Amino acid sequence: MAITKNQKVDIIEKGSADLEKANALIFTDFTGTSVSDLGQLRTDLRENDSKFKVIKKRLLKIILGGKNIDIDPVEFEGTLGTVFVKGGVSETAGSLYRFSKTHEKFKLLGAYDLEKKELISEADINVIGSLPPRKELLGQLVGTITAPLRALMYVLSEKSRKA
Repeated sequence: MAITKNQKVDIIEKGSADLEKANALIFTDFTGTSVSDLGQLRTDLRENDSKFKVIKKRLLKIILGGKNIDIDPVEFEGTLGTVFVKGGVSETAGSLYRFSKTHEKFKLLGAYDLEKKELISEADINVIGSLPPRKELLGQLVGTITAPLRALMYVLSEKSRKA
């Protein structure tokens, strides 16, 4: 069913409002993904303060053109889904990456950092998504920092037992 001009104007206005609030955009191909699975993905993304939207490629080009972003969504193959990221890109990319691992046809196509005004390739966004969550990385960092101290404490306690 075709959408009316008023509906298109409404989509452009809402998309522009979401773009104003976003720090980055992540583009996905959701061909073959069920509506219920996309609903679960949307719920997961809301926890990261992000929004998954399906906007026709031509309308998305108008929205991006309004912010002088030189990306042509028509170049992306498949059914395009756009994630408007308000928080950190890594957390949202991680959620999308984990979702793509359980849903074979779902793909990350790339991203655009609105603050740095640079395009992030498909390979780079997949690498970012495959990183462990922030809390886990911080835990690993703390473990790495405390390891030499633990080793020193062990050596000192063994020395005191022998003396």
